[in-house]
Amino acid sequence: MSGRARVRARGMARSPSAAEVGRMQASPSPLSVALSDSEASSSSDHVGTSRISQKYEGGLSSGDAGCTVKERGGKIRREIMDLSVCTREKLAHVRDCKRGSSGIPVKLVTNLFNLDLPQDWRLYQYHVTYSPDIESRRLRTALLYSRRELSNKAKAFDGVILFLSQKLEEKVMELSSETQRGETVKMTISLTRELPASSPVCIQVFSIIFKKILKKLSMYQIGRNFYKPSEPVEIPRHKLSLWPGFAISVSHFESKLLFGADVSYKILRNETVLEFMTDLCHKTGMSCCTQTCEKQLIGLIVLTRYNNKTYRIDDIDWSVKPTHTFQKRDGTEITYVDYYKQQYDITLSDLNQPVLVSLLKSKRNDDTDVRMAHLIPELCYLTGLPGQATSDFQLMKAVAEETRLSPLGRQQRLARLADDIQRNKDARFELETWGLHFGCQMSLTGRVVPSEKIIIQDHICEPVSAADWSKDMRTCKILSAQSLNKWLVICSNRAESVTESFLNCLRRVGRPLGFNVDQPKIMKVQENPAAFLHAIQKYVDPEVQLVMCILPSNQKSYYDSIKKYLSSDCPVPSQCVLAQTLNKQGMMMSIATKIALQMTCKLGGELWAVEIPLKSLMVVGIDVCKDAFSQGMVVVGFVANINPRVTRWFSRCVLQRTSADVADCLKVFMTGALNRWFKHNHGLPARIIVYRDGVGDGQLKTLIEYEIPQLLSSVSEASSNTSPKLSVIVVRKKCLPRFLTETGRTLQNPPPGTIVDSGATRPEWYDFYLISRVTCRGTISPTYYNVIYDDNGLKPDHMQRLTFKLCHLYYNWPGLISVPAPCQYAHKLTFLVAQSTHKEPSLELANSLFYL
Repeated sequence: MSGRARVRARGMARSPSAAEVGRMQASPSPLSVALSDSEASSSSDHVGTSRISQKYEGGLSSGDAGCTVKERGGKIRREIMDLSVCTREKLAHVRDCKRGSSGIPVKLVTNLFNLDLPQDWRLYQYHVTYSPDIESRRLRTALLYSRRELSNKAKAFDGVILFLSQKLEEKVMELSSETQRGETVKMTISLTRELPASSPVCIQVFSIIFKKILKKLSMYQIGRNFYKPSEPVEIPRHKLSLWPGFAISVSHFESKLLFGADVSYKILRNETVLEFMTDLCHKTGMSCCTQTCEKQLIGLIVLTRYNNKTYRIDDIDWSVKPTHTFQKRDGTEITYVDYYKQQYDITLSDLNQPVLVSLLKSKRNDDTDVRMAHLIPELCYLTGLPGQATSDFQLMKAVAEETRLSPLGRQQRLARLADDIQRNKDARFELETWGLHFGCQMSLTGRVVPSEKIIIQDHICEPVSAADWSKDMRTCKILSAQSLNKWLVICSNRAESVTESFLNCLRRVGRPLGFNVDQPKIMKVQENPAAFLHAIQKYVDPEVQLVMCILPSNQKSYYDSIKKYLSSDCPVPSQCVLAQTLNKQGMMMSIATKIALQMTCKLGGELWAVEIPLKSLMVVGIDVCKDAFSQGMVVVGFVANINPRVTRWFSRCVLQRTSADVADCLKVFMTGALNRWFKHNHGLPARIIVYRDGVGDGQLKTLIEYEIPQLLSSVSEASSNTSPKLSVIVVRKKCLPRFLTETGRTLQNPPPGTIVDSGATRPEWYDFYLISRVTCRGTISPTYYNVIYDDNGLKPDHMQRLTFKLCHLYYNWPGLISVPAPCQYAHKLTFLVAQSTHKEPSLELANSLFYL
């Protein structure tokens, strides 16, 4: 096993050579619930089966209070765990009403469908024990489902916990069944809880029901979503296949139970891992083939089309071949070649290929066994886009043409799904058995708030397009800019001519902006990363304001080495530009303008502002990103404004070792930001509003219990008199609901500034959706905001309008973005550190946007 695979397995007890071949059980449902007799009898190729926990505390309850996940007998999906966190009841100013009123009302169509239940509907949870004890979940399920008392009931079972929509006659029922060997097994079924439809456990069961329904519609679950391999979209020029499908969810929105669905695509490459490895070896030579293949493949996700399952490649075992044998569950030995022929009627062509190793995730929290799957490269297909795909314009365009559906196209796909569910006999029967009725698509009313005016140095600009004011910026002076007097340009000999042309354009576009650029010192070096870094180390001195590097290629090592040295070791703002970018005909002026604006920000300049009525306001953006180099390390970024105009920024970043994306350095960061504010404004801000991005599912409770106390502590310790008031808002860029406006007989994307704060929101949260940008192609996605702490007591209108205003202040794009500017700044900072520098930036750069 390679070092990377060992890292993933470290700390886990090893099982005796437990290798799975090819076919893995379907990804476990959140509660690992078996939903039918056919599922109960499905086979598994796992060599060892984990024991099922028999811990059980008796007693009957009618809700979720005081019940832990383990008491439920199964895993609760992380996003379901968030539903048990109720924050709105603690916010007195929105307890009765969280809706705003400003703006123009607009009718919106959603991708949510009504699910109707009888008024007195309940879910009954039972605990099942076996005597003698049975380890196999498959056998447990088969024995239980064979009883006529359960044969006609809607049921879900995970081997320990049984859910029924109808109550059994007795609270404790004893049944018995016989195995095929004639052994009698006694089963005791005890009622433990009666759950209302709003319970998070019920929501999870409803989700499982719909997963079963989608399987009845010939869809396969890959990850969390469902796809139809029978209707692939082929892109032969780029050897890609797109499987159409849906992401689904079931949840309570306000007073309704709703089913949500959004169109999704699974990208598959039409080349096997064996073909990829063969091609790689031809390019690099056999001497370094092993190392190259491991470097390129480990960590990628593959799909085995014979069972439509996905696996992560954790290692490549070069010592095992298809002609080698492995031990099956029944103890017999069989070769990989014979296994695939017998099981799937597949004949392997290459008998000398190695096997891929995938470490399997445990289905249970307390399982410490490390289980592995051996996969044949010839039968594995790579998923996702190739590593260099983003720089391939034609490839990305071809994928976008298929996946970025227009609002009307997306609606047609949803209507077809709803029609399939309602017309399918098995789907209807499943819903009726559970007492569910699939209703119509939901519409609601949103609001469109007024567009913002952009404040520049000499006038207030009303952009022609509310989402893009780049043309308006070309002849306007920015708010403030520092002259660039002493700076260094490093380029290769081949780029000398294009560099001179670019510098002339830069000086030309800088004058109308108010950004004065002097002639730099130009150093010509060889075309390799070491030469660029050596020149920087030799010629950069304390008086140099900025270093510009004209890179000969997009080879990552150029950028990484330069950024690491100039952001940490020798803190100087830097600007990297690809030489091929400067060679684009007819675009030099627009390129020079964009780079001039970036350089201004890196020197501490301010570009534009919007009117913010709240005085003495600090807004903070926090983001967390996993480090690409060190497993178990996350990068926490913190960005806050240090002036009332919200145009100057303080940035901090740190790497921390943690198993969750939770920050433990916020007190230090907030204290530093408050000190900088005090230094510039001779006092503390009256209000602080924190936008927390990068929050994973199931982390809401942790944020409330761990991160907010850090912020409150730093705020209260900052002043012995009146402390600033604090609000914390969780930001989610990825959310299932979509909103479309109906115009005549067609559908369109809503305009920027559209707010939804009812209908599709949660009753227990102070939340809203905001569409703050436009898109030229496809369907716009809203951003979801959840106010989890609020001492400021702002009206919903004011909180929503402020959030929209902040989406105008991202200086790397003269237009609207999907999240508030401090969130995007924090994201850019964490991305730079996580992908390139892997080192904390110097505090000397904290007052500039050096990472743009």
